[in-house]
Amino acid sequence: MSVAADPQKLFTDRHDTYARFIGLMRYPQGLRAFFLASSLLRSDLRILDAGCGTGVVTLAVREALLRGGFKRTALHAFDLTGAMLDHFRGTLQRREIEDVELAQANVLHLDALPQGWTDYDLIVSASMLEYVPRQRFVEALAGLRARLRGGGRFVLFITRRNPLTRLLIGRWWRSNLYSAAELADAFGAAGFSSFAFRRFPPSAIHLAAWGRVIEGRR
Repeated sequence: MSVAADPQKLFTDRHDTYARFIGLMRYPQGLRAFFLASSLLRSDLRILDAGCGTGVVTLAVREALLRGGFKRTALHAFDLTGAMLDHFRGTLQRREIEDVELAQANVLHLDALPQGWTDYDLIVSASMLEYVPRQRFVEALAGLRARLRGGGRFVLFITRRNPLTRLLIGRWWRSNLYSAAELADAFGAAGFSSFAFRRFPPSAIHLAAWGRVIEGRR
């Protein structure tokens, strides 16, 4: 059974707390720095944020694209929790951003996504798959892999398992935690043709104590 037996209720109750928490961790700045330093972005990408929450990763990718002068074909994002999506919509409205499409869906039931939300060049996911029941983690990865086009990339930001995160993330945020070996096994079982652990750039090194970055290719 998942540590977070009801993540939808957890993040409905705590969506504002979560936004403040990741702000204190400088999570948005770290994710933006990662994408600015990466070679993942180019023009005309179809991009999906799986488990977008309050929109941190979507906005980080979007800003990196804008700074790089890249054009987008599609920028889609979904989340399980309506309160998180409402929070994200509020941010989009305040910033007058109109080129992000949102949907409510469960990563284990991706057939609920709008028709045409497939064939992505890049799928990103941060701090969401920890809330999938452990026995269905590989299933969730495989479902996202299936939404990629040939050669597409999947980038996962996920909490490390160590004494600090066991207390701060595992217990307080009721998240499942995985070792590097468990993640490698899961990516292999999900059918990715290749995968590698990536590093945060120096400007985002503070996030290395929290999490891992895994990049998989369909």
